[in-house]
Amino acid sequence: MNQEKKVLRKGLTTGVHACCAFSSVLEAFIVTKEFVFGKINKIDNDDLDVTKGCEIVVSISDKKEDLEFNELSLMPQRIQIGTNSLEIYAGIGVGVVTKKGLKIKPDFPAINPVPLENMQKIFEKKVKNLENINIFCTVSVTNGEEIAKQTANAKVGVIGGISILGTTGIVKPVSSTAYIDSVKTEIEFAKQNELEPLIFTLGNSAFRVFSEKYDEGQIVEVANFVYDSLEIANNLEVKKVLFVCGIGKMTKVYQGFKNTHNRFGVIDFEKLKNDIKNELNYEVDIESTKTVKGISEELQKIGLVEDLYKMIEKKANEQIKNWFPTLDVEAIILEEKEVSGW
Repeated sequence: MNQEKKVLRKGLTTGVHACCAFSSVLEAFIVTKEFVFGKINKIDNDDLDVTKGCEIVVSISDKKEDLEFNELSLMPQRIQIGTNSLEIYAGIGVGVVTKKGLKIKPDFPAINPVPLENMQKIFEKKVKNLENINIFCTVSVTNGEEIAKQTANAKVGVIGGISILGTTGIVKPVSSTAYIDSVKTEIEFAKQNELEPLIFTLGNSAFRVFSEKYDEGQIVEVANFVYDSLEIANNLEVKKVLFVCGIGKMTKVYQGFKNTHNRFGVIDFEKLKNDIKNELNYEVDIESTKTVKGISEELQKIGLVEDLYKMIEKKANEQIKNWFPTLDVEAIILEEKEVSGW
């Protein structure tokens, strides 16, 4: 019996939603000339996105005191069309950029260039036959400060809320585009601020270990997106990357997995067994030991665990070098650092 393939839902970015709300609110203001605000909820989709369902609020007035701001929002984005002007501020729950290295300069609202450009186009269209429309606008996100805690915003200097994002406007379902874009932003930020080497980690354990020695801005959690993240580093000409993860995930990398999530496949234990036999002259009973951790524990008993770490690191480095010949990467197994220390 054939099962129907589920059609995954696409979504729209926070930038598209903010622009839709801005258009409606601006039109209402032009009619009433009074303080106006409008709300829109970000459409749900099948992507992994912390902003799904969030409420975006756009407020417009000709009196600045009518609006509520992120307390850091001192520098608005200014748009001038003839005698008409618009100042866009970060409202409550939208971040303000405080550090260099992002697409937006410090002290300005964290509204990316594409949605900002679209807001300018909307403003220009609606006031083209009018004069002396001088208004103030805030873009806010309900509970945006809490939502931002699930992102890397604070780490790269976006304070007080989330960013209003969007390039194409479309969020592809389960494409993980948003996560990879976030990784790219962190890498660009670190490079601009000369925070090298970069430390790529796959999770919280490695982050905790390496944050004891390195600046937090150097550490980028790449999740399972190993190849994508290394490709970004390669394209941005990052000087040095330390790639750190547990022995199981590192085994996947050396076996050629570009993404280490289980849905992309499992470790070839027969290959691992043969490599251990050829490199360490020891035959593992993989029938009774079905995990890499179990194998490492077996080899620890006979004093070969350090050799296992070195073998897997060497092969992972060879695989990464095969992918990106000019990128300087050092693969490090987390368990080895936890055992041997610094």
